[in-house]
Amino acid sequence: MPEGEHDTALAAFNALSAARAREALLSCCAAARFAAAVEGRRPFADREDLVTSVEQSVLQLPWSCVIEALAAHPRIGEAGPGKAREASWSRGEQSGVAEAGEATRDALVAGNHAYERRFGHVYLVCATGRSGEEMLALLHARLSNDERRERRVVRAELAKITGLRVIKLLEGVI
Repeated sequence: MPEGEHDTALAAFNALSAARAREALLSCCAAARFAAAVEGRRPFADREDLVTSVEQSVLQLPWSCVIEALAAHPRIGEAGPGKAREASWSRGEQSGVAEAGEATRDALVAGNHAYERRFGHVYLVCATGRSGEEMLALLHARLSNDERRERRVVRAELAKITGLRVIKLLEGVI
């Protein structure tokens, strides 16, 4: 999209009512505290300002809010057919899994379960542009993390995903 259209989309986002802005932001990250924090910082001067605010807000969430956000994410390889904006985004983000072989997909299913047993929540990785094999290798590497390190990794991955999704939100012109 040309720059002017992005500016129009940002202006439209800035002009939303507080409730509509929070609702839109919840499609990017399902933590209510995140949506309230970002909504309260409007208006944003430009997309970079918005993305920076989004990513910083995610990184500052207490762990209970991160868990709230993770509950809305499908397992890697299980992005469902739902029509909701988030389901559509997940399918696109995880397209590398669809292109992977059956052995990789099966290993991701097993790895997802091992990860959930170890850490108590869904394995989250910024899947955009990654192959199924890359996501599987990252999953295996992260299984050796201690809980403290893994929480830092999860927050960073959630911040990246949310930053990308807020741009998609604008590109969809809210």
